[in-house]
This record gives sequence, structure tokens and C-alpha cells, in this order.
Amino acid sequence: MESLKPIKRSPVRIYLGKKYYRSKRYLDWIFGDKKFSVKKEDRPLKQLVFTHQTLLLRELKDVDMWLQHNKVKNLKIATKKLNKVIIRPGETFSYWRLLGNTTKSKGYVDGMILHYGKVTTGVGGGLCQLSNLIYWMTLHTPLTITERYRHSYDVFPDSKRSQPFGSGATCAYNYLDLQIKNETNNTYQLVVYLSDTHLVGEWRSESQPIQTYEVYEREHLITREYWGGYVRHNTIHRKVFNKEKIQIDDEFVTENHAIMMYEPLLEQQTEKVN
Repeated sequence: MESLKPIKRSPVRIYLGKKYYRSKRYLDWIFGDKKFSVKKEDRPLKQLVFTHQTLLLRELKDVDMWLQHNKVKNLKIATKKLNKVIIRPGETFSYWRLLGNTTKSKGYVDGMILHYGKVTTGVGGGLCQLSNLIYWMTLHTPLTITERYRHSYDVFPDSKRSQPFGSGATCAYNYLDLQIKNETNNTYQLVVYLSDTHLVGEWRSESQPIQTYEVYEREHLITREYWGGYVRHNTIHRKVFNKEKIQIDDEFVTENHAIMMYEPLLEQQTEKVN
């Protein structure tokens, strides 16, 4: 089982690291052999494959609500960039290649960013909610996730969590990307938009899917580490069903390990008292 420990890096190391990995990503975009999805289809494809929505405004411990409202502004800009993009067979969806950098000149504002387990602010903050949504929806499709980064820190308790721990995808321009390849024979379309209260997403396709999926976790465990903190672990799997709703497979998806930024036992006691 993987053991984690908080990493302390100097501002210079972080700055140079970002420069290096961003440059490496740019070179891959220009000279790599992937065929990236870039086009949109104004009309929604006829078959709904999977849909999901997540609440826009959540009260989080020690997080000011203005950051939540700014997150909504950032999501409005980002969803317009990604909405109705199509992924033809053989193409790869790249979250950051389609979005581009989140700069003030594009209208992005300061939002919440999780930086080495701490809540801070940055232009374009809050877009992990969108990458989390897309990743979760993709797990319920035949599309292949070729690049995804897990959250290294578990920052907030499981208050009203409806999905398994570790079922999201962290993002940071442009080196922590979410990439999805269409290895099927059908064209797929991503639909994302904001309602008054939720971030809403859909995967749509030209033809009716022949399989459905149920995503779940196994081996959930919290360990006390030698350095005094806690690390949370689990594995994500998915059951595969055919058109007759008969299970035909049970696939391993990924494993997660995250440093907990709250006391798990104290949190459980607090919930019992309330």
C-alpha cells in the first residue's frame, strides 16, 4: 500500500517545475501524434449516454462564499468553451487544449485553488469541479481515459458526498490534464452548461450504447502514518452490464491515495453529536 508524506517545495522549485512541465506539454501538443478533438456540433447528438449534475454553491469549512460565486463565473466561461465539442473515432479530448490558459483577459476571476493541501486563490480557480464532472461521466461510457491525475490531498470531509472518494480528476494548466480517447466506432459529444443551481453535464452519441456501467469503490481504508498524519486509500471499479442489464464484467479503474487535511476520528465524533 502506498504511503504518502506532505512535500515541502520552495517557491523557486515550484516555479521552475511549472515552466518545465508546461513547455513539455506545449511540445506534445505541437509535435505529438495525437489527433485532438476541436470541432463542435451545434445540434445535440440524439442518444443520451450518461448525465450528471453537481451543486454550484456549497458551504465549505473556512472557505469564503465569494470564492464560490467567483467559481460560478469561471465555470460559465469554461463550459461555453467545451459545450457541444465532438470526439470522433480516433480523436482525443484534451481538457486544457480546448480551454486554454485561464487569464483575466478572458474574463476569469480569482477562485478557490487547492495548493499542496491548502486553500488559496488564483485566477480561474474552481474549474476542478468541471474536470471532476467530466471524469465521473466518462467512467459511465465506453470512452477511454488516457490521462487523469488524482487529488493528492483530501481537504474536506464527506459531508453530503454522493460519489466514491477519489472519483474526480484534479487539473492545473496545462500539465495536469484530463485526456479522453474515443476508441469506439461512434462519435461522442460533450454537453456542459450551468442551471440556476447546478453544473450539468452529458455525454451523447450517434447511436444507442450497448453497455451501461456502475462505478463503485473497494478497499476503502484510512491509515495513520509514521509522520503523524492520516492517508486515505481506496480502489475504484466499475461493473459492466449489457442491454439486458446482465453483468458481463467487473473492471478495475484506478487506485487513490490522499493525505487527509482533517482529523477523521474527530470528524466522525462531531457528526454523531450533531
